Amino acid sequence: MTTSTIWTLVVAGYFLTWLLIPWVLLKRTVHASAAVAWILSIVFIPYLGALLCVLAGTTRWERQSGRMRDATTYIDQRLPEWRAKFRVPQEQLGRWHSLARLVAALTGMGVTSGNAVRSLADTKESLREIEQMIRNAQRWVHVEFYIWRSDSAGQRIRDLLIQKAQEGLDVRLLYDGIGSLWLGRKFLRPMRRAGVKIACFTPGFSLVHLLTLNLRNHRKIVISDGLTGLTGGMNIGREYTHFTKSYGEWRDTQIIVRGPAVLQLQQVFAQDWYFATGESLTAEEFYPEPQHMGDMAAQVVVDGPDDDVDTIYSLMVAAIGRAERSVTLSTPYFVPPEGLAVSLETAARRGVDVRIMTAYRGNFIWTLQAGRSYYYALLRAGAKIWEYQKGLYHAKVLIVDGEWSLVGTPNFDYRSLILNFEVAVASYDSDIAAELDAEFERDLEFARAIDPDEWQSRSKLRRLHEQLWRLIAPIL
Repeated sequence: MTTSTIWTLVVAGYFLTWLLIPWVLLKRTVHASAAVAWILSIVFIPYLGALLCVLAGTTRWERQSGRMRDATTYIDQRLPEWRAKFRVPQEQLGRWHSLARLVAALTGMGVTSGNAVRSLADTKESLREIEQMIRNAQRWVHVEFYIWRSDSAGQRIRDLLIQKAQEGLDVRLLYDGIGSLWLGRKFLRPMRRAGVKIACFTPGFSLVHLLTLNLRNHRKIVISDGLTGLTGGMNIGREYTHFTKSYGEWRDTQIIVRGPAVLQLQQVFAQDWYFATGESLTAEEFYPEPQHMGDMAAQVVVDGPDDDVDTIYSLMVAAIGRAERSVTLSTPYFVPPEGLAVSLETAARRGVDVRIMTAYRGNFIWTLQAGRSYYYALLRAGAKIWEYQKGLYHAKVLIVDGEWSLVGTPNFDYRSLILNFEVAVASYDSDIAAELDAEFERDLEFARAIDPDEWQSRSKLRRLHEQLWRLIAPIL
């Protein structure tokens, strides 16, 4: 075969990859900005762009022919009838009832009363709370994490789970197959021997799994006896609780829930577990009748690429649109889909006090650079932006008017809001909102405010760098 023939085949193959462009355009679930990014990748990164598009361009997942939807229906039908007792009438929610109705319409989970909700801003304290939840368990423990390290912190929690399994408790661990890629058999073997039930989200490398590698289970959930639940941004590993050269001190926010909303977290875990293993967690022991633990109204918000609607994205847009006085946002990755960016700008122009805290450093430099391309428009609209300097900022919190809050696993970026499986807790209560707002105020001590004039005067080369990353932000 001559050199000219080889080059002809190479060029012809390149143009054949353009046949993926109609596929991208016809996928109704691909956002317009993501479609543009994928088309640019196909055209300007020969072959590699097409390969990445095939492997990572899927934004919706049928969860193996509707198996997850079957799980949701199956579990819903078998839940104890405790929900009516703790259901919050819409009139009690005031002007926030539309947000509650939106979540209920998209997820089937309504607002529950009788909850006690507490935030944790210190990762060491969060790890201690997780350990205490496991120690206090009398019947069962369910744990789900995106990343689980096999270091000293991971071993401590592992050994606690082993201890509870040896005591006769029902213990389950679900981890993400990519986030916890290096969680090997040697680490897991003692757990299995002790009777801990372990499952990996999307194990194996079948064609289905290869085509959905970009869709990860980013949820973090700990549930003890159906009485106490925890979720938030922190994973399991030493880096989250100890100073490291790479990140410094890790700043994160978790939320502990006691009361009826815990069983909504359990329902999320049960759905994921059923998908991963086929085992249905519908026994009454997994859904004990909840007790009145406090006066807070709370609602678990679940989202993932197996839904036709981006629930948390829609909720954030709606919540910011309802703001009258203030919007306070904490996020490590600030690369908002255009709808959210416009919502924040519009709120600021309406006179709402929009405050944003994001990371100064991170493990994905391209995400930080893409995020900074949004600063000027927001600053010009009147928003205030800070970058946290003390360490790696990983809190994921949204507070509106000091009355409504959202805390959980989703970042303020395309990946979390469109591609990942995420979970959060919405609280319709000014006390927890004040608690979260106080944490934001403390973070300001270690943050640098972005000055609008200084930001506008940065070099054109720097702006170009940021805009180039922004161009492909929808597929990062």
